[in-house]
Amino acid sequence: MKQLGIYIHIPFCIKKCVYCDFLSFPADDAAKSAYMAALNEEIKAMAEAYSAYEVQTVFFGGGTPSCMDKELIKDCLLTIQMHFHVADNAEISLELNPKTATLEKMIFLKEAGINRLSIGLQSADDNELKLLGRIHTYADFLDVYAWARHAGFENINIDLMSALPGQSLETWQKTLHSVLELEPEHISAYSLIVEEGTPLFDHFSQYPPLPDEETDRLMYHETKQLLAAHGYTRYEISNYAKKGFESHHNQIYWQRGCDHISNYIGLGLGASSTVQNYRYKNTDSLSEYMTFCKTPEAFRYEAQYLSALELMEEFMILGLRRMEGISSSEFERTFGVSLCSVYKETLIKWQMAGCLAEQDGFWFLTEQGIDVSNTVLADFMKI
Repeated sequence: MKQLGIYIHIPFCIKKCVYCDFLSFPADDAAKSAYMAALNEEIKAMAEAYSAYEVQTVFFGGGTPSCMDKELIKDCLLTIQMHFHVADNAEISLELNPKTATLEKMIFLKEAGINRLSIGLQSADDNELKLLGRIHTYADFLDVYAWARHAGFENINIDLMSALPGQSLETWQKTLHSVLELEPEHISAYSLIVEEGTPLFDHFSQYPPLPDEETDRLMYHETKQLLAAHGYTRYEISNYAKKGFESHHNQIYWQRGCDHISNYIGLGLGASSTVQNYRYKNTDSLSEYMTFCKTPEAFRYEAQYLSALELMEEFMILGLRRMEGISSSEFERTFGVSLCSVYKETLIKWQMAGCLAEQDGFWFLTEQGIDVSNTVLADFMKI
């Protein structure tokens, strides 16, 4: 069977963080219950179109999925399992804010079928958490992490964020050491991006200054070196894992474009999907979504069929985020033309600049290339 990943968007949160530009907002219990009922209807409506697919991953993201009543999450997962072909060993992940969980909820979610948690810590420094508008403290996180282990979770990711307002290299190192003492299976470490339209952007002068570019780079390289010394392999620009604990769901995104790689569908408000060469997203309007759920095809926005060139661009841009890079033979097998016949000039340009390297048929970013990855990757969209 063809392979499929499912992303479930839960748009609700207790309080929006100052840096967040995701589709999320607070809501009362009645609105949450009504939304989940509509989401279950969309799941049922979409299932028939994917009867020839086997679901390899399910990812509850947001927003804050863990702010939902635990029974609503269980019912949603059961609806997926009843109407889609879900692999017995499927990776089923849930994003969690430390302030929205209890030991009872952890045990319930594990028994309901969630087998991977992604805990949004961001920082082990309470002052940095407060500046970000996070609703939890580091102590809250430690409680939740202990509860998750007690509940039997053996696959836990911790999200971290560097280059925060007022952050120093020393406080970032403290966060890294604090997390490494817990020995999670996976660590995602991203640099803060100040997005337009967020409170952080709109009131930027009211916050402490961001670390300068040199400090930002030092934080990045410290992350790589320290995590490697503790047995974590960097398999994507911002993601590190112990052997065998790489995120299967995220790899579906990064390996898009290969002819044998899974596709993914997004279910819920504003969720995006890419299946074969067809891409679309759901409406961002909650009121519209509540009426669209039984006939989702009628409310697909930004729908487009990707051309061969667009698929090639996706192959390069997403594939080069992985440390192993992209395979020349995979490119030719997928598109019927050689990699160099399409991208020779761009590849050589960045190879000569020391940002790309080639070994055994794989092209990949060098350490220097990772530092300027956005510039390098954007160049593959100019063919």
